[in-house]
Amino acid sequence: MPLVPEIDFGTPASRSEKMVTLTIDGNEITVPEGTSIMRASMEAGIQVPKLCATDMVDAFGSCRLCLVEIEGRNGTPASCTTPVAPGLVVHTQTGRLKDIRKGVMELYISDHPLDCLTCAANGDCELQDMAGAVGLRDVRYGYKGDNHVKARNNGEANARWMPKDESNPYFTYD
Repeated sequence: MPLVPEIDFGTPASRSEKMVTLTIDGNEITVPEGTSIMRASMEAGIQVPKLCATDMVDAFGSCRLCLVEIEGRNGTPASCTTPVAPGLVVHTQTGRLKDIRKGVMELYISDHPLDCLTCAANGDCELQDMAGAVGLRDVRYGYKGDNHVKARNNGEANARWMPKDESNPYFTYD
């Protein structure tokens, strides 16, 4: 018996009875006040890339893939942690967002073991799915973290792992 696929809206539903209307990718959408832009998008059939968001827990916006552009606002806020507001005009798919998302995925993949063909999650892997969704085909940082995790030993080809930095009384860098 096949499993019934469930849609994950990325963030929990709002319980508000007050409704808010906004525009996402040219579509006028009305949702309960307090709804995240991510959930409003999903309810309208507009999928925003995500890794850390799920409708089973409160959003915390750490993966940075669900960034959106909002007309009249600076920056690219995370759609999972940004609530809707009346009259917002949101863009989920722009050239700028595509470039940012691709760069974020490059960093994730560059420090991730590439044993996909032997991994039990192969074919059912959110990381693989999102790499494809953002159009990632190549990683400019390498695939073993050589360009951002290891330090060079006097310019030689042999790289060595950097030791833990415990010089700060509040943080350990590893």
